[in-house]
Amino acid sequence: MASNAAVPFWRAAGMTYITYSNICANLVRNCLKEPYKTEALSREKVHFSISKWTDGKPEKPTLRSDSPEE
Repeated sequence: MASNAAVPFWRAAGMTYITYSNICANLVRNCLKEPYKTEALSREKVHFSISKWTDGKPEKPTLRSDSPEE
């Protein structure tokens, strides 16, 4: 009975925690005043690398960039 009431609203809405967190972070960034807003928006872009493993050895990593949708 208590477990049904404790379900987070983001889960009930069909979102993952990461999606919910990104939405909240975007809202906070957009509420900031200048110059803090520009600084925060410049840190919004994320860079990461992905390496596939074949036969127990990593292949050459691929550098990817991810920016939130506007």
